[in-house]
Amino acid sequence: MNHRRNESRSSAFPIFALLLCAAICSAGGVLHVYYKNRQISVARETEAVHTRIEQNRFDIRTTEMHMEQLLNRFVIRKQLEDNRSTMRPIAATVVEEIEPAPQIKRTVASAD
Repeated sequence: MNHRRNESRSSAFPIFALLLCAAICSAGGVLHVYYKNRQISVARETEAVHTRIEQNRFDIRTTEMHMEQLLNRFVIRKQLEDNRSTMRPIAATVVEEIEPAPQIKRTVASAD
């Protein structure tokens, strides 16, 4: 019986080292999951931004198409006829080109 009492007891260092290693490993696993989830969410946000950009480009093209249709001279002429407008086409020789007025530089008065 005295034999067991005489044996040296193991120190607390190996147990502390094992606990520290387990804590580091679990923290690493948690950080890995966190970063992977963040990577997925950023990829989804990026994809949503690309989708919105493409939708905006489509809307711009559609708006430009509608503008071209509205500014078509034949369509305007037809709409004027349908609305029984008193506006009539004029000859190209009647049109005068007027040059824009020269820009007047405005200066700030100073009290010297």
